[in-house]
Amino acid sequence: MSNSINDNESLDPENWEESKALMHKMVDDAFDYVKNVRDRKIWQDMPESVLEQFKTDLPKAPSKAESVYEDLQENVLPYPMGNIHPRFWAWYMGNGTISGVMGDFWASIINPNLGGGNHAGHQVELQVINWIKEIIEFPKTASGLLVSGGSMANFAGLAVARNVKAGYDIRKEGLKENNLVFYGSSEVHSCNTKAIELLGLGTKSLKKIEVNDDYTINIDALKEQIKTDKANGLKPVCVIGTSGTVNTGAIDNLNAIADICKAENLWFHVDGAIGAIAMLSDIVKPQLKGIERADSVALDLHKWLHMPFEAGCVLVKDSKEHKDTFSLIPEYLAKNTRGLASGENWFSEYGLQLSRRFRALKVWMSLKEHGSEKFGRMITKNVNQAFYLKDLINKHQDLELLAPIGLDIVCFRYKPKNLSLEDLNALNKEIKLQLEERAIALPGYTTLKGMYCIRCAISSHRVTNADFDVLITEVLNIGREII
Repeated sequence: MSNSINDNESLDPENWEESKALMHKMVDDAFDYVKNVRDRKIWQDMPESVLEQFKTDLPKAPSKAESVYEDLQENVLPYPMGNIHPRFWAWYMGNGTISGVMGDFWASIINPNLGGGNHAGHQVELQVINWIKEIIEFPKTASGLLVSGGSMANFAGLAVARNVKAGYDIRKEGLKENNLVFYGSSEVHSCNTKAIELLGLGTKSLKKIEVNDDYTINIDALKEQIKTDKANGLKPVCVIGTSGTVNTGAIDNLNAIADICKAENLWFHVDGAIGAIAMLSDIVKPQLKGIERADSVALDLHKWLHMPFEAGCVLVKDSKEHKDTFSLIPEYLAKNTRGLASGENWFSEYGLQLSRRFRALKVWMSLKEHGSEKFGRMITKNVNQAFYLKDLINKHQDLELLAPIGLDIVCFRYKPKNLSLEDLNALNKEIKLQLEERAIALPGYTTLKGMYCIRCAISSHRVTNADFDVLITEVLNIGREII
């Protein structure tokens, strides 16, 4: 054995006061970083000199914490993704909240494993899940789990659907002859396709149904596909309804899907990663009617609830079916009637993970500080801003709206006269890239019916109408410059 090991050595600071002073500086800098987000470039490319800093060898010797922080300030902070900026409208992401940051800070300090055990963290997550059940109008007896995001939430919900509707003990027997079929619209998020694949069913088991002109699932086509599949000896299992598609924000007719699932004895899952939390908004809630009838719902709390990454949630109406899908208790996880290992329904029994971060604390602190009604007003504000942007687009003859406004997503393009589709697509792609490179704004993009769209997913609590005035002015200016 080595004699060079110091028994008193640890990873704690050698000088607690110096470390505390540095942490205080970081907190001050962090508040300024968020407060002054408009004063910095929303995005910028990393120069080669910075990229080289990420190619150095593994550090073997220690460095001063101050020098590590200087490295962060020089090579990381100036080059963000941009999603805390009010003009970030690309991939669907919230801005975060300061109380969420505080929750993440304390979650890292106390650092519990939320797989199980009798401690306060377990109670916090239980309460957060109960609050989300209340928002979605699920019964108190339903179960839930906080996960990394919508992808894992959808996977968990669809795993329960597969196991419940397979007709045999799929955990024990494994997949037999695969005739199980899931359904979703052609606009269903790709994470659902991945989930079906990872559940061993293959892409062929997800039937994508055509959509209406408003990009919602065609109910008649869904009924016909189910009828055809049953006639061909297949076993329909589940319909995935979407409350807020990623392309256009379309909300499927959830009540109509619920009726079909009830009549056909199918599992009804709602991918609500974008829109389910909009049950908090008085103007959106009526559009989500029927979500309370679902067997399972997936939500993303780091989208329209603005939690810092990561924060997703799955709710399952039948808690026994949820638990039966995932629960596995080896001898080293056996529960006691007393002490730390006591308590029922550990979260490790409701999902894949045994090691789980304390995600619930930031949600708990944010909802306590702001209240659900304020979050609802922020959602309503974004929806109103989407229609404000629509009005700006319709005022200009060289701009064209390409899809109905769904929730808070606006798809449009710059369309001067006498250009082919190919040229229009190339032009709008270049406009979108120049908006990024000039650090004006970060809209997203998609393609609808062959047309390249500038797509704005408006999920920022910091954005104002004036930001959209700037966007439209600059789209027109850049477009004219290019042609």
